[in-house]
Amino acid sequence: MGTGGEPVMQLPIRIDDNRNQGLQLQVFEQIRGLILDGRLRPGTRLPASRMLADDLGISRNTVVLAYDRLRDEGYLEVRKPNGTYVSSVVIPDGPGVPGNGEVESAAPDYRTRLVFRGRTHVVVSPYDDRVPYDFWVGRPDARLFPAKTWQTLVNQSMRRMRHGISTYTDPAGLHRLRTAVAEYVGLARGIKADADQVMIINGTQEGLNVMARLFVRADTPVVVENPGYLGAANVFESYGARLISIPVDGNGVSPEDLPNGAALYYLTPSHQYPTGVTLSMERRERLLQRATRLGGYIVEDDYDADFYYDSAPLPALKSLDTDEQVVYLGTFSKSLGAGLRLGYMILPRHLVEAATTAKALLNNCSPWLSQASLAEFIESGGFMHHLRRIRQIYRARRDVLLDALGRHFGPVEATGAQSGMHLAWRLPDGFPEADDLERRCRRFGVGVYSVPTGNARASGDARQRHARTVMMGYAGLDETEIAEGVSRLSQAAE
Repeated sequence: MGTGGEPVMQLPIRIDDNRNQGLQLQVFEQIRGLILDGRLRPGTRLPASRMLADDLGISRNTVVLAYDRLRDEGYLEVRKPNGTYVSSVVIPDGPGVPGNGEVESAAPDYRTRLVFRGRTHVVVSPYDDRVPYDFWVGRPDARLFPAKTWQTLVNQSMRRMRHGISTYTDPAGLHRLRTAVAEYVGLARGIKADADQVMIINGTQEGLNVMARLFVRADTPVVVENPGYLGAANVFESYGARLISIPVDGNGVSPEDLPNGAALYYLTPSHQYPTGVTLSMERRERLLQRATRLGGYIVEDDYDADFYYDSAPLPALKSLDTDEQVVYLGTFSKSLGAGLRLGYMILPRHLVEAATTAKALLNNCSPWLSQASLAEFIESGGFMHHLRRIRQIYRARRDVLLDALGRHFGPVEATGAQSGMHLAWRLPDGFPEADDLERRCRRFGVGVYSVPTGNARASGDARQRHARTVMMGYAGLDETEIAEGVSRLSQAAE
C-alpha cells in the first residue's frame, strides 16, 4: 500500500539474465511497453525502486536508472513526497476501445492524440505543505520589495499615460523601458547595445521559448549544462530538441567539451544553476574563440548576475561578443519579484525581426503598466539604489548561513557562495544522502532541496556526484530565520 492506503501496482516484469540486453534496458523497455499499451494508465503509482529491485532480484541502482530514463523521456513523473507515477500526458499506442458495441470510426480522434508531451516544470517548492524555514532557491524576500515607491510609480504612470492601459504596446516592449535596459546593461554588465536590440519578455522562460521557436525542431541538437536548469531543458525538449549534456566543474563548462553543430548552447556562466560556480575569465575567452566554429548561438542566461559579494562580477559573455553569436537573457524576477513578469533579451541585430515575430506569436505584449513603472524606476536611479541595498542584506544573510553551518557541522564545503541567492552544500561524511535529509528536514519545519527537487536536471555521472548536495536559498529568510532553520536542520540530521 502507498501513503494513506494508496495501492501500488505490482509490475509484470520478467528479467532474463541470458538475454543479450542489459538489465536496466530490460526494465526500461518493459515498463515503457506497459505504459504504451495501456496496461499502466496515467496516474498509476509505481512501486518504490527498492521494492521493485527486491521483487526482481536486481540492484536498486538498476531500477533507479531505468526510472530516471523513463522520467527524462516523459513517461513517469515524481510527486513529492508520495512516489513515482505514470505521467498524466502519456498516450497509449494501442487502439481505443469502442463503446456500446459500436464500430470504431475510421476518422482520427485528435482528442486523444496529444502532440505535446513535456514534463512538469516546477518553479515553486514541489511540496504542498508550507514550512516556516524554507530555503527554497531563487526566491527574493518580498518584505524587501519597495512597495511604497512602486505604488508611486504606478500612480504616476497612470496619470501620465493612461491611454496605455487600453492599447497593445510593441511586442518588443515599451521603447522607453528598452532604452533604460540598454543603459543599465551597459553600466552593470558592460554590454554595448541600443534599444532596438533589447526585447522585453515575461521572464527567462519566454526568452527560451522564443529561441526554441526560432531554431528547434524535432531532433535538433541543443547543448545544456549537466547538472543544469530543468526549466530550460524542458522548454527545448517540448520543441523536440535532442539534448546534449556537458559536464560542469569548479570553473564552469570546458569550451573543449562543446560539440560543433548544435543549434543552441545554453549556459549560465555568472552563477551556474544549480552548482553556483562561475565560468572563469580564461574559459569565457576560449569559449568565444571557439564560438565561430560551433555553428550555433550561445544563449547566455545571466542568472543571479545582480548579486555579487566578494569581488566584482566577470564581464558577461555578451559584452565580449564581437561576432554577434551570443543571445543574452536577463530578468527582474530576482531583483524585484517574479510576479512582475519582466525580463529582457539582448539580441544580435540580424535576429531582432525574427525574434520579435516569434515573441508576438507567444504573447502580443508585456504588461504596459509594469513596463512604464519599471522604466521610471531605472531612469530615476531608484532601481540601482534598491539593488545596492538588497545586495548588502543578502550578503549578510549568506554570511549567517555559512557561519551557522560551520558552527553546527564543522568546515563547510559549498559552491556558489561568492554570489547569487543560494549555495550548493556538499553534505559532511556521516550524513544521509540529500533526498533523505530533505524528507527528514520537513518534519522539523525546514525546507532544503536535493538537486532533482531544486528545479535542476542531472543525468549520468552528475546525478551520482550530486547525490550528497543540497541547495539552500538564503535570500527569502532573514538572519534570525536562517539561524533557527540551520539549528532545526542539525536536529533532523541526527
